[in-house]
Amino acid sequence: MMLLTSKRFLRRWLVLFKGLGNVIMKEVKELMRDPKILLGMILVPALMFPIMGFAIQISMKTVEESVKNISVVVMDLDKGNVTDSLKGFLKIQNVTVDEIATTNFDEALEYVQESNATALIVIPRGFSDNVTNHLEAELEVYAVFRSGGMAESASSSVVNALVEIFKRFLAPDPFVAHQESIVKGKAVPIEPSALFGAMMSQFIGMPMGVMILLLLAMQLAATSVAMEKEEKTLETLLTLPIDRFTILVGKLTGSVIVALVGAVAFVVGFSFMGASTFGAQIGATAVDLAAIGLAPTITTYLILGTSLFVSLVSALALAVAISVFAEDVRGAQALVSYLTMLLVFPMMFMMFTDVYALPFPLMVVLLAIPFTHPMLAARVAFTGDYFMAVIGIVYVAIFTVVVLYIAAKLFGTEKILTARLKFRRFRLRKSK
Repeated sequence: MMLLTSKRFLRRWLVLFKGLGNVIMKEVKELMRDPKILLGMILVPALMFPIMGFAIQISMKTVEESVKNISVVVMDLDKGNVTDSLKGFLKIQNVTVDEIATTNFDEALEYVQESNATALIVIPRGFSDNVTNHLEAELEVYAVFRSGGMAESASSSVVNALVEIFKRFLAPDPFVAHQESIVKGKAVPIEPSALFGAMMSQFIGMPMGVMILLLLAMQLAATSVAMEKEEKTLETLLTLPIDRFTILVGKLTGSVIVALVGAVAFVVGFSFMGASTFGAQIGATAVDLAAIGLAPTITTYLILGTSLFVSLVSALALAVAISVFAEDVRGAQALVSYLTMLLVFPMMFMMFTDVYALPFPLMVVLLAIPFTHPMLAARVAFTGDYFMAVIGIVYVAIFTVVVLYIAAKLFGTEKILTARLKFRRFRLRKSK
């Protein structure tokens, strides 16, 4: 009896696995039948991770080059032996020492901000005598904040490390080096490590958020057209007494409204992220971040929102133009996946380095990608480089007009219907 029961149980499981195997084979064949999906699954991951490694490698090389070209401005009010030894030690370490004659601190700040100097070292009067007599001695090291990238952070850390190494050559604890920052030509009583740490947390999260928002918008727009084709309602829609350009504008407007909500949500979320990050990391310093230009302003939000909105329209128009060549929703999503590289490529570099510090050919390639500019505009909140952000908005707007023109041409002809048929005939000939 037990033997019969076991045989029946085994037979049922064999039937179950046999049916399951048939279903699995059917699904695999259907997925592999569409080359767009198969290539998207292979091509995107195969390129994404090498690009990530390339971005990190280039970023590290950029940091290494910046460390090799460190320049320090010294305002020497002491003119003593220890001061000369410090300047000589920095020169031995391949640091360019630029000694200024002014005794006015504000003039020194202005000079440092306009130059490419990494830091400003202020040596007060009587510094050498106090060190020699083992009295309390102090000097001030100001790191210059410009773009807040990894190169600046590394260069600032090297300067502070060299000052600490010089201290060890003298008597134990001979002087105290106060570390502060220079932001937009103003001295800020914040340690560079805390300031750059807060900036890096923002710069890593912002490009990823922009990429996700643009990718979702593109998927949304592409699905809208592909769904019409899949459900056979596009032919009916095109026969209505409505201009085809009106249909295109309607589809884009609907997608833009939804994307606009996403853009507003991103800006609001970005503002809360910035407030919480600053409050957690450097809020205890009792510094008015808005006064020093590192807190987002209304102008910042307007520029960021405009850049993001124009980029969303561009992404939507590009997705609609590409989705014309898709047979169904799945095919449209596969085609849009190829555009992911236009989002991943700039995102990787924006997370790890400053675009303007990259080699010139690579910088040109990144700036030519329209979706780089909303990621750059997100830095306006901290760098205040409104001019470059506005230039980026103009460039993306021109790109958007071109893409809209192409999409209008596709909607104005029968290619919106025949593109699928031509591709299918190609597949049939290929199958023979």
